[in-house]
Amino acid sequence: MSATPQILTPDGAGGSFLQPELETMSQAEIRELQLQRLVEACERVYPKVPFYRRKFDELGVKPSDIQSLEDIVKLPFTVKPDLRDNYPFDMFALPMDQIERVQSTSGTTGAPTTVAYTHQDVQYWGECTGRGLAMAGVKPGEILQNSYGYGLFTGGPGLDYGAVRLGCVVIPMSGGNTDRQIRMMQDLKPVALSCTPSYALHLAEVFRDRGVAPSDISLRVGIHGAEPWSNEMRAQVEAGLGETALDIYGLTEMGGPGVSVECLAKGGMHVNEDHYLAEIIDPETLQPLPDGQLGELVFTTLRRQAQPLIRYRTRDLCSLTRETCACGRTFARMSKPIGRSDDMLIIRGVNVFPSQVEEVLVTIPGIEPHYQIVVDRVGYLDVMEVWVEVGESIFAETMGDLERFQKMVQAKLYGVLNIKAVVKLKEPKTITRSEGKAVRVVDKRKGMLPGS
Repeated sequence: MSATPQILTPDGAGGSFLQPELETMSQAEIRELQLQRLVEACERVYPKVPFYRRKFDELGVKPSDIQSLEDIVKLPFTVKPDLRDNYPFDMFALPMDQIERVQSTSGTTGAPTTVAYTHQDVQYWGECTGRGLAMAGVKPGEILQNSYGYGLFTGGPGLDYGAVRLGCVVIPMSGGNTDRQIRMMQDLKPVALSCTPSYALHLAEVFRDRGVAPSDISLRVGIHGAEPWSNEMRAQVEAGLGETALDIYGLTEMGGPGVSVECLAKGGMHVNEDHYLAEIIDPETLQPLPDGQLGELVFTTLRRQAQPLIRYRTRDLCSLTRETCACGRTFARMSKPIGRSDDMLIIRGVNVFPSQVEEVLVTIPGIEPHYQIVVDRVGYLDVMEVWVEVGESIFAETMGDLERFQKMVQAKLYGVLNIKAVVKLKEPKTITRSEGKAVRVVDKRKGMLPGS
């Protein structure tokens, strides 16, 4: 796919618009376009996807019943087990001779799920991620080092398509091979880096160990997602790499990264509302919640041809706002997810999110940005340990000082979590580093939860 040169319009936050006529539509225009495309999506899946025909019929609803956006509550939800039950091709709305590409989840926590794309779907994907790169201030002709994995994982291809759509130069590094990553960064001087936030931290750590200062490299902005990360972790990435670190959100089921992207104003991630209809629901009652209220994020694809999804429950907990951003975009913004409604840890009746643990740890001087939460069951009781990597200066202290430091960390965690967590101090670089999603949680009650 060849790049089409773009004439970018500056926004109010220092980035640019790739498609200003779409990204600055009025709320009325957005709703009108979404309703039209929602009806089209229903008309696409009802006759062509047996799963949806059955679900619609069970609820007694037809595509013609959708007369307003509020009517979306008449439609069925889709959940991940539905995709696994219809693996590999039964959720496709088109025959294979019209499919250009198939991506998949890893299937590490169950049967994999596939996602299909037509040629036009791939163009739409690049459009969404290209908008994100533009709003991050990346310009045509500038270099992106893309360190997301290429292959079945959607991260690498998604950012690649966006960079090509914008007219950037791509270094398709993929994940891993840190020495080569650093060599390319120093020699080719990319202005933008895309990778998981945990891998960005790892790169910063390696640079620091080698005596390379942020000013010695040319990074200006980082696009980081695919795993939970806090604003405190953002600050450490920015300090370590000398970049502005921005969030990107996506999931394989929605087609990959680019569902929403954060602009330089850092006021939340802009949902590409002409491609995705976002809802927030109460995960218990499944009823819609108003803007500004925390709940479970639900998406309906509006333009996908090969594999449209209706009201897909992401299980991510966040909120939406539709106030116009400082950058001038009018698309709804989603807050950074605080956790998930399905894989949150329930320990002795208390809900615990890994993001809460991280937010405490990164505020304590002497703690490195590497940790693991280990949950086990002793007898009939759940126990939670937090393995914390600390700097050399902490380990140089006396045993008594170490014990006081450990108790201080435990007290801070208790103050936020309202449950006791046994803190175990680990020497520097003893917690396994990840070149992809960091393994934050090891739940021995049910095995490992990758990337939690």
